[in-house]
Amino acid sequence: MSTVLYTAVATASGREGRAVSSDGLLDVTLAPPKTLGGTGEGTNPEQLFAAGYAACFSSALGEVARRTKLDVSHAAVTAEVGLVQGEDRAFGLTVTLRVELPDELQGEQGRALVEAAHQVCPYSNATRGNIPVELVVE
Repeated sequence: MSTVLYTAVATASGREGRAVSSDGLLDVTLAPPKTLGGTGEGTNPEQLFAAGYAACFSSALGEVARRTKLDVSHAAVTAEVGLVQGEDRAFGLTVTLRVELPDELQGEQGRALVEAAHQVCPYSNATRGNIPVELVVE
């Protein structure tokens, strides 16, 4: 049985409006991007997902690196989240995670580290089999 370590709570009023966390630390205006016909004068769910995934994956990378005594303090993770529409008109997401590693962690060792982080990251575990996720080591 799993133990819940933390529960985040947020309320949103749609793609145009606001999203607010229960503690008030997150309070953002939501608006569709201009490329989707919106004003672009706020953030959108895809940006929020990208920020959360990048932060979570970076943390997982750090955890895996600590276990193997590697230094990833200068690594950076960028998440690119795409909103897609299938032939059935249903909407979905795609993700590309770009992981910038220090020069000494390039090659097979770096790729293995990123793959191990992908097995540990809660976002990766939640999306596995539901969203295509591409891992790019830079």
